[in-house]
Amino acid sequence: MSIVPSLTAPTLPTDTAAQTPVPQSVASGAESAEQALARAQVAAQAKRLNEASGICNDVLAASPDHPAALALLGIIAAMSNDPDRGVALLRRAITLRPGNPSWYAHLSSMCRATYRLDAAIESGQESVRLEPNNPEHLVNLSLIFTDADEQEKAIACLLRALGLKHDHPDGHLALAQILLANGDFEAGWMEYEWRNLTEAGKATMPAMTSAPWNGMRIKGGRLLLVGDQGYGDTIQFARYIAMAAERVDEVILGCSAEMGPLLENLPGVTQYCHRWTDVPGHAAHCRLSSLPYLFGTKPDTIPGTVPYLKADPARVAFWKARLDAQLPAGVRRIGLAWTGRPTHPNDRRRSVPLSRLLPLADAGPAVFVSLQKPMPAGDLEIIPRFPGMTDLSNDLTDFGETAAVIENLDLVITVDTSMGHLTGALGKPVWIMIPKAADWRWMLNRTDSPWYPTARLFRQQRPGAWDAVLDDVRAALERELNPATPLAEVDL
Repeated sequence: MSIVPSLTAPTLPTDTAAQTPVPQSVASGAESAEQALARAQVAAQAKRLNEASGICNDVLAASPDHPAALALLGIIAAMSNDPDRGVALLRRAITLRPGNPSWYAHLSSMCRATYRLDAAIESGQESVRLEPNNPEHLVNLSLIFTDADEQEKAIACLLRALGLKHDHPDGHLALAQILLANGDFEAGWMEYEWRNLTEAGKATMPAMTSAPWNGMRIKGGRLLLVGDQGYGDTIQFARYIAMAAERVDEVILGCSAEMGPLLENLPGVTQYCHRWTDVPGHAAHCRLSSLPYLFGTKPDTIPGTVPYLKADPARVAFWKARLDAQLPAGVRRIGLAWTGRPTHPNDRRRSVPLSRLLPLADAGPAVFVSLQKPMPAGDLEIIPRFPGMTDLSNDLTDFGETAAVIENLDLVITVDTSMGHLTGALGKPVWIMIPKAADWRWMLNRTDSPWYPTARLFRQQRPGAWDAVLDDVRAALERELNPATPLAEVDL
């Protein structure tokens, strides 16, 4: 789970109406610009972005330099996945009317999203200077300092934020991610439990009537384990299911339908459910992501034995026959995954278009297999430029099916998505391209992972800088595919 500041509507100055004439094009009766923008705020917070931007544009049609309308339109642009336009609009609003701390905070988030770290820090610090006792601004600034490798400053911001608001869940979670990335697992897992109280965390489970599990042994009782985060998180923490099963009679697994075929045959799992209405009675429940905390995991006690997941042998045989018929024999098979789930809050940072991977296509004697699902429409025309590669997205119906494909590959190269976790959990070689700032689970400055012994990490050195990463992957793949090539001929 990643912390990304939410781009909600800004706080409007209380004197907006007094300083701005009433634009008749937005008026219904005597509606003022302030009233119109209040409606736009409500629409933006409800994710009715077209409606919200329409109201702002009506205000701007009558008053082109209306600062609050420009600011809100900028935030809506960022919410619509156009942070560059958002930055321009917010900067214009701030130039016209400086002094609104909320606008500086939103601008800093947008600059962070577009890799303008210096500007992000400057705007974030200004929001804190203007409103020093606002914990939201401090948490926001801490994230930027984390991206800039200023971890001591990030922690200082978070401790100040938590001093102002002890029960700030996003602040605790941001602190957890820094601690875990640094290997301070004991304190990190404790702070990580606050993720359940974030807005995103609270939405993952309904009100439960069973007891929260504390790791105790329950003779004759059922335990419900819930895959409460993304696909990759569920795969990462699935290694603990067998450990939990040793302490109870039965484990019921609650997970997505796509995950069920992969996880339902794990030791100790009696049943899996992907609908809450199908969950049978049980004595206690626990989120999968809480198991490392309950089992007191430290960096040197991570259950790292692989494989801990296995594909259905029948499906592995099916895909072997299909790939053997489709691809030439005696050539290495490389799986590729280049984008994650588009709705993931960090997807802009972690994903790349397939065209960026084209230098891999002729790195040596190999064929490529797409593991991409969903398949971005814009990448379809690029697929034929990779030897042997076709669009398999319609056939990758669930993670069990994808696992069966991976079992027939020699290597998987992926961005930081569930494909990295899945390949690592299957014990297959995987190269993972890691954005900066990296997710906590990849820790700091490592090229390996204690979670996945077969993984190799290729890390960005600065946010958004993929070129050097792809150069390194290309060079490594050349060495892998052409082992007899003298080192002097390889770009190290």
